[in-house]
Amino acid sequence: MEIQDVFQQYLEEMGEVETLIESRMRSYVQLIPEISDHIIKGGGKRLRPLLLIISADLCGYEGDRRFPLASVMEFIHTASLLHDDVIDHATIRRGKPSANSIWGNSASVLVGDYLYASSFNVLAEDGDQSIQKLLSITTSAMAEGELIQLARCGDINTSEREYFSVIEKKTAILISAACAIGAILAKAPEEEVEALTKFGMRLGTAFQLTDDTLDYVAREDDFGKTIGMDLKEGKITLPLIRTFKKCAPDEKSCIEKAVKDCGEDSIQEITSLINTSGGIEYSLEKAGRLVEEGKSFLEIFEDSTPKKALLVIADYVIQRKL
Repeated sequence: MEIQDVFQQYLEEMGEVETLIESRMRSYVQLIPEISDHIIKGGGKRLRPLLLIISADLCGYEGDRRFPLASVMEFIHTASLLHDDVIDHATIRRGKPSANSIWGNSASVLVGDYLYASSFNVLAEDGDQSIQKLLSITTSAMAEGELIQLARCGDINTSEREYFSVIEKKTAILISAACAIGAILAKAPEEEVEALTKFGMRLGTAFQLTDDTLDYVAREDDFGKTIGMDLKEGKITLPLIRTFKKCAPDEKSCIEKAVKDCGEDSIQEITSLINTSGGIEYSLEKAGRLVEEGKSFLEIFEDSTPKKALLVIADYVIQRKL
């Protein structure tokens, strides 16, 4: 099974989710569907809704509640992207102009707020307090992750532990929640809920780690954003953290200068240094190890099509170009 086979396997279910996403974006305030449509239909692969659908399937749930809850995963994710781009002053998202560069920061933030509110309207309609509590904790952690990253912006002394804390809160926790909710819907045993929660956390952490590594090595046409943008935005990610730890004193000075005053020449120099110092290999090895740990949590489940689909997605996370 390849990643394309996974999408095909769940095409009908994801079509249901897509219909709900479109219906929830409707509003008499024209900016809401315009901005939401711009980013939601901007090339994302619906990973989080898909993980919820597959996890529910793995645990034996085929009811209709999975569709609105899967749409919630995409709305929360989209809201976080809208807010992220404002914070980062981003101009590109998935190879297209970012929403804030077209409609401005205020509109982007408010539409992000609207999507968060819509998500919790859906949760109220669903009525499951355990899922409501899980996503309340999740969204709070996501905001904490953003604030920690903002506070550490441009700090080259950021440690690996601090870096992983940020990406677990910013990215991994929502992916973990998507997997857990699939099991909760099925009223699965606690050990199965826990296994999918841990699988999702490892998968999400590897996803962001790979994303951060691609920022220094991917072709811009493939990656959908300007290469070296993390460095420009003052984001200290693992490839740079590892390189700074291992490089010579004169190279350390070069990195410190580049982080403070990041021109095109500096980006090329630092990118070259990261590629030659082992920072890329180190980061990708970490991502690979996280994926293998995540896959090990699925061993409690019997072999099945949904289990295979989750394993394929796990492998895809560290093999993707985008």
